[in-house]
Amino acid sequence: MIGSRFASFQLQAPTFFLPSLPFPSSPRRRFRQECRSRRRAFQTSRTGATSCNCSAGVSKPLGEEQHQRNKQAPNRAYPFHEIEPKWQLYWEENSTFRTPDEVDTSKPKFYVLDMFPYPSGAGLHVGHPLGYTATDILARFKRMQGYNVLHPMGWDAFGLPAEQYAIDTGTHPKVTTLKNINRFRSQLKSLGFSYDWDREISTTEPDYYKWTQWIFLQLLKRGLAYQAEVPVNWCPALGTVLANEEVVDGVSERGGHPVIRKPMRQWMLKITAYADRLLRDLDELDWPESIKEMQRNWIGRSEGAELEFCVLDEDANERDVKITVYTTRPDTIFGVTYLVVAPEHSLLSTIVSVGQSKMVEEYKDLASRKSDLERTELQKEKTGVFSGCYARNPANGEAIPIWVADYVLGSYGTGAIMAVPAHDTRDNEFAAKYNIPVRMVVKPDGDCVDSSKAFAGEGTVVNSVNSSSGLDINGLPSKAAAAKVIDWAEKYGNGTRKVNYKLRDWLFARQRYWGEPIPVVFLDDTGEIISLSETDLPLTLPELDDFTPTGTGEPPLTKAVSWVNTVDPLSGKAARRETSTMPQWAGSCWYYLRYMDPMNSKELVDKRKEIYWSPVDVYVGGAEHAVLHLLYSRFWHKVLYDIGIVSTKEPFKCVINQGIILGEVQYTAFKDQDGNYVSADSVNASDELYQEVIPEEKVKKSGDWYVLDENPGIQVMARAHKMSKSRGNVVNPDDVVGEYGADALRLYEMFMGPFRDTKTWNTSGIEGVYRFLGRTWRLIVGSPLADGSFQDGSLAVDVEPSFEQLRSLHRCIAKVTEEIEATRFNTGISAMMEFVNAANKWDNLPRSIAEAFVLVLAPYAPHVAEELWFRLGHSNTLAHAPFPEARSEYLKEAKKVLPVQVNGKTRGTVEVDEGCSEEEAFRIASQDSKLSRFLEGKSIIKTIYVQGKILNVILGGKGAKPKPRPNPDASRIIVQ
Repeated sequence: MIGSRFASFQLQAPTFFLPSLPFPSSPRRRFRQECRSRRRAFQTSRTGATSCNCSAGVSKPLGEEQHQRNKQAPNRAYPFHEIEPKWQLYWEENSTFRTPDEVDTSKPKFYVLDMFPYPSGAGLHVGHPLGYTATDILARFKRMQGYNVLHPMGWDAFGLPAEQYAIDTGTHPKVTTLKNINRFRSQLKSLGFSYDWDREISTTEPDYYKWTQWIFLQLLKRGLAYQAEVPVNWCPALGTVLANEEVVDGVSERGGHPVIRKPMRQWMLKITAYADRLLRDLDELDWPESIKEMQRNWIGRSEGAELEFCVLDEDANERDVKITVYTTRPDTIFGVTYLVVAPEHSLLSTIVSVGQSKMVEEYKDLASRKSDLERTELQKEKTGVFSGCYARNPANGEAIPIWVADYVLGSYGTGAIMAVPAHDTRDNEFAAKYNIPVRMVVKPDGDCVDSSKAFAGEGTVVNSVNSSSGLDINGLPSKAAAAKVIDWAEKYGNGTRKVNYKLRDWLFARQRYWGEPIPVVFLDDTGEIISLSETDLPLTLPELDDFTPTGTGEPPLTKAVSWVNTVDPLSGKAARRETSTMPQWAGSCWYYLRYMDPMNSKELVDKRKEIYWSPVDVYVGGAEHAVLHLLYSRFWHKVLYDIGIVSTKEPFKCVINQGIILGEVQYTAFKDQDGNYVSADSVNASDELYQEVIPEEKVKKSGDWYVLDENPGIQVMARAHKMSKSRGNVVNPDDVVGEYGADALRLYEMFMGPFRDTKTWNTSGIEGVYRFLGRTWRLIVGSPLADGSFQDGSLAVDVEPSFEQLRSLHRCIAKVTEEIEATRFNTGISAMMEFVNAANKWDNLPRSIAEAFVLVLAPYAPHVAEELWFRLGHSNTLAHAPFPEARSEYLKEAKKVLPVQVNGKTRGTVEVDEGCSEEEAFRIASQDSKLSRFLEGKSIIKTIYVQGKILNVILGGKGAKPKPRPNPDASRIIVQ
């Protein structure tokens, strides 16, 4: 931001530092101004621009009225402004992409799904269509290959953003949600995505969340939903509990409000009961290994032991209080020099000394303001406070201090650890800071270890024997020692073997209004939880005018007094409804199932339909959902599998994470306190500098850097950032569509680079694919007429294609097919560009060639492909036309006629494959009956080979030394 000050600036190589990025040809500001003026013309031209007889299933060519508008419009490579609305209307009115409720199940199926969006008021930016375009290409491709395709879209529309907007503006969240959905839907339709809009769902609709509530009741019946008092992230300003990922640096991600940790009674889902299955079944999934590894780490299965340490009183006598710790390294028990309990540990108030109680309370308050992620961050400085009491190490009888530190979480393990500073990095840092003894008990095998650092590996156990406890593990390898310690602990009652998980049960309640009501009531007299009958679902949200937080911690729903106060329908007793709502994750856990049968009012999904469509074949979305959404969905799916609702163990067969599209490059200069520019290459970490964003037109490229145009001695930092309103680098797809058309936007997003990679938006880069579409249009339709319009029909002729024409086509078909299957969309576009370049040099364009290429282009650029298909003489959509198949006879390497010289004189020719090697060319020449006679009995000095051009064999006279050749058979010059 211009003029924003920052202290102690440290110049680092940012993740997306782009010193060598090509300088854009036109500034973004001028582009946007131009887009605004052209978009007005575009919107005007759309009115009545469509001419199609949809009821008859036949589109008409662009008529005189369209031609007149085209004459008045800016020059375009092709009339996308007429074509795109025309075919979008045709698809909609003819339900071209509707998947029937009953399909021919003898045909193969392809279920391709986007992670459905949250419809915000900002609408789409150009980063959003990246994944949607990829899934649409796959859907269109498979549809043309004869598959039954399920390609739906819907809205993840409950959640905090809509509620906060309602609080800020006084508008009901339902109103803004519907408005945002309509905007998103309109934008998606303008890009020509082949969604089955008859299957559209929204998590906010009662007909949908009826079944979310039904799933909750199944969890409750099986003991997988329960209430417990747990420490939560509480935001007083927002009046709700926040998930860990919604808290950044101790404040709420939305609004920047302070967040504290406090115990609250909450609904929990027992995802830990499925931890082993969630971990084990990852091996069967075609997912990115990085995503699977993130889930493995999040689940965090470990084998170890729970060991008990007896708390001591002031006289060092054992009290009737024991602290249980979990450890994966029982072999290091003799190296324990202190214990650590979490600030929220249930025994802390019992064991803390009077003298330390004030300090402990203050520390607990500080820790409550940090998220779990902040507390466990490895790089942060460790903090703690002494509890004032000690415990006894059962292995050697030593009294060791008990500390309170926030790097231990109450929600993980037992909320306490045995600290072994010689063999754990965090413990070592803590011990060094607070001057706690360090005792080495594991010696590394082989190389020496740095005694100033913790050795966390395995080795041979030392200094680990005590006759009083009866434990001796000296000289044992770490694994054997750990097993012996566990056996000893179980024998003497000091502990037990234990498998543990980092995974915690799912906090499943939010103190919000805009969410699914939880279908239970609490009896007034006993507090007993009573489930609603399944026949009473859905339990709908009451209408509220006031959504503001209550200030007491009670959810906003408590304000709906007549809704909250109810009676148990079975007993007739007075009861109170649950006033917390489900988190936003709830509706997104199972939506993929509802798409299979969206209108079913009797069951979640019809069994036959689920068996046919499950699992999702390809699921595309951002890597940021790797753990939470994907893990929660897998958990719910496995529960539904156990109760017979679904037929597969996993919901998503293949997951693909698309890359991020960053905003255009931002140029930043640095100024000192006097306002003088400082070159980016001389900035020091200790400098106190200002940052100033420099307009694109005021910088220029100089070598590998960008510099100020007026002062080339000042280097500036060029960096692309994630698109956001706060940075002002959001590019609206509506602007791009108005300027270049939807097909160009689709192609550009696929052509920017590999689908899974992060890419930087460059407005000038779209020109290339736009010109390609223009060349394609001119190849088939021809150049514009004098008035700017285009002739009806096409230039294609009814002639038999030549071998070379067929060869060029089938190479393109083979490459595009291969690249779509492998989701390498950018190289598929390159293959089509090569074909068009070649075809534009032909004397004629055979109709069969043109038709096949248009079908190949269709998944990528469906609007222009439909129009070209129609102009080639077809009355129906190409959406279900068979995708061309490459024929092998046209994929073989071309033959070349290679002149062969002997001592510089041409003696004949041979036919070789294109790209033939020197050895192969010589072998063929030496076996030719006309050429072999020139080689008989002669020695070869050398060969001169220019691939595809000439082979010259230099022969020596008597006694000349033959040229050594890598292939003995090829060097035989005497032909029998």
